Amino acid sequence: MSVWQGQSKHDKLSVDEALKQVKKGIRGITSKLYWGIVAMIGLIVCAFIITFFFTFRSPATIVGILIILVTMLLYLSLIVRHYHILNKHDLTQNPTEYLDTLKEYQKNRTKTIGWFYYVFMLMISTGLALYFVEVLEDAPTYFKLITYGSIIIWFLFITFYLKPRMFKNEEEKLNLMIDRLIRLQEQFD
Repeated sequence: MSVWQGQSKHDKLSVDEALKQVKKGIRGITSKLYWGIVAMIGLIVCAFIITFFFTFRSPATIVGILIILVTMLLYLSLIVRHYHILNKHDLTQNPTEYLDTLKEYQKNRTKTIGWFYYVFMLMISTGLALYFVEVLEDAPTYFKLITYGSIIIWFLFITFYLKPRMFKNEEEKLNLMIDRLIRLQEQFD
């Protein structure tokens, strides 16, 4: 018997509406994760093709690409795990269990995203630096400076401007869904 059974018709409408909103929010997050998975698989395939079908003279270049490839595989495993956590439960079957899953997901996500992001950026930076050793070998100094400077500026922009805003937005959506579920649960306890 569901936690939500036994309520009045008015309560049922508000419960149904709240459940629809939570489902819509979760669908939005899982959709972003799904397309992130698809994009990451495409990037991994491209990196694999570049690594094994292009000829490089420097082992540093191959090591750089392999570091990038391993980093992308780690990120892919992380977003696949998050996708499965959010997508495996049906909210209407056991809302209390779903709420617990969402709370656990939020706690783990915050902890994981914090340290993983910096490891991810460090590994990608190292991989790119090693990759560009050979690629920019014959380039003029000003072009090397522009290339490395652009990469550094891009990573700083992502790290200090874009990342906090993206994760804050997702965190607010998760908090809203959790709050709605907690209020619903309190109504019927």
